[in-house]
Amino acid sequence: MFDYIIIGAGSAGCVLANRLSADPDVRVLLIEAGPRDSHPFIHMPAGLAKLVTNKRVNWDYHTAPEAALENRALWWPRGKVLGGSSSINAMCYTRGVPGDYDEWASLGADGWGWSSVLPYFRRSERNARGASALHGDEGPLYVSDLRYSNPLSRAFVEAGRQAGYRLNTDFNGASQDGFGLYQVTQKNGARCSSAVAYLDPVRERRNLTIVTGAQANRITFERGRANGVVYIAGGKAFHQSASREVLLCGGAINSPQLLMLSGIGPAMALRRLGIDVIADAPDVGGNLQDHLDICTLRHTTQHITYDKLNDVKVAFDYYLRGHSGVGSSNIAEAGAFVRSHLATDARPDIQLHFVPAMLDDHGRHRLQGEGYTVHACFLRPRSRGRISLVSARAGDKPRIEANYLSDAEGFDLKMMVECAKLSRELMAQPAFDAYRGAPIFPARDDLDDAGLEAFVRAKAETIYHPVGTCRMGNDTMSVVDPQLRVRGVDGLRVVDASVMPTLIGGNTNAPTMMIAERAADLILGG
Repeated sequence: MFDYIIIGAGSAGCVLANRLSADPDVRVLLIEAGPRDSHPFIHMPAGLAKLVTNKRVNWDYHTAPEAALENRALWWPRGKVLGGSSSINAMCYTRGVPGDYDEWASLGADGWGWSSVLPYFRRSERNARGASALHGDEGPLYVSDLRYSNPLSRAFVEAGRQAGYRLNTDFNGASQDGFGLYQVTQKNGARCSSAVAYLDPVRERRNLTIVTGAQANRITFERGRANGVVYIAGGKAFHQSASREVLLCGGAINSPQLLMLSGIGPAMALRRLGIDVIADAPDVGGNLQDHLDICTLRHTTQHITYDKLNDVKVAFDYYLRGHSGVGSSNIAEAGAFVRSHLATDARPDIQLHFVPAMLDDHGRHRLQGEGYTVHACFLRPRSRGRISLVSARAGDKPRIEANYLSDAEGFDLKMMVECAKLSRELMAQPAFDAYRGAPIFPARDDLDDAGLEAFVRAKAETIYHPVGTCRMGNDTMSVVDPQLRVRGVDGLRVVDASVMPTLIGGNTNAPTMMIAERAADLILGG
């Protein structure tokens, strides 16, 4: 028997495994559906482009047809490997702004305001620039400046300045808004996933057991208390018991799915699938939020992009030269946070990622020639979706209904048009004069608002930030309470991005690790 069973060795699960097993008298089991993080392209930052189609390390989800996006089924890649999505993402280290977390607290997530979460960001972080009031330099997660950046990325930053925006060397500093290069979760030029940061230093602890290739089927209960998990590994079924708690860290898709498979969810829907109801929890799987992203692409007149890289040469140079050169790039090197004229409060409401390559359909569709891409997303969408079961079998992917652009006021669509306009404005700045070729997407530079709306509906995609499907709060409808305990049962918590009441203004990986850092204290504190 184990004291704690952690389901999912992703961004949050690895953090919990480290912190809970620090006590040698506590026995911890960590199970992960995917393999170990041994693929070399995981650890070479630029290798992320080669992981796109690798289904061995990717859950390879798709949404249901999205009504507002020409009934397209959007691809949702999620990490299925030690480190989870932190092993396949673009490594951009952003936290959002204090107002994001104060909003959580105002919505009933007591104890999750900015002053409460900042110490956990600092605890996790080892920033190459050193410690400050906002940054840590002793944590396990290495945060570094890029070792290499493309001239086009620097042109993008200059284009922001020419367009009248401020420069910003630290998106996690006193002010988020402005243009600059991202800091990245890298250690000595290599990816620093949650597995590298939190698992690698403790893998040999005798009280920590890590099982990969283990698909969780359901959580088991005895008299209303979670007491273990049933999983499949190597074609065999196992039941492992937990004497203290079961900790679900599957993420915004897998966590609500497993709760429902285990009998916690909308009672009528579960009974229709023949699942015994443990707790009627209508909001499990609801409140789904994601950042929708629109990519604007242009050809370039100079051969300096990443479109024609020789992968073998890049990898050879990277490993031969001590994790430097193009191989150390996170590809999405530069970015920005902007407050639009439609902003409803003081927070930036648009985020940009710049890629010195043509990125169509997440890089799965290769275009002819060379070019560059501006990603733009609205940070605080009002549309809400849902995760639901299609069967009582764990191996069947759940139904993902993101419901993009479905808000009654149509505000999300207005903001996506603003995102496209801003991208077009930046690409027209003098900084790109030496590189600017013909437009690709959209194919014309003179589209009006109606034309840009059609462009968004035809081409917008996820920027990989689903959250909210096991919302925390102090109301009875919330899935977990502010201590992340699942309502209606004992001995079970959810610890991952699914507990976020609302999206934060930025990439969600660092906030997910913060959630796990704070959860460890909540768990150990009783």
